[in-house]
Amino acid sequence: MIFRFSAIAVAVVLLAGCQSTVENTDPAEPVPVPYMTPPVSQEGALEQREPDLCGARNYVSVLGQPSSVIPTLGVSGPISVVEWRGIEPQEYNPKRVVFRLDQLGNIFNIDCG
Repeated sequence: MIFRFSAIAVAVVLLAGCQSTVENTDPAEPVPVPYMTPPVSQEGALEQREPDLCGARNYVSVLGQPSSVIPTLGVSGPISVVEWRGIEPQEYNPKRVVFRLDQLGNIFNIDCG
């Protein structure tokens, strides 16, 4: 028990010595912050996606129905049917209608991708 306390005390002292300090000699210059992560760019794929370029809202009426109704919908563009816990295509196609199925094979989500 004494050894464990001593090891923790040594670790705290060693870590306290690692703390960096930054002196600011010029008050007009901002103090650099150590260990600061770079800002995140807001120009990723999610921001470039159109809300409903594939027309997914036209097929909302089939939510909850079995996947067998998908061929009867007459979707003119590309489609993707993703089974429960299935593998989705990794490339984004804003004109592709994606039908996601639940455990029972019913449509639970429709969107573009």
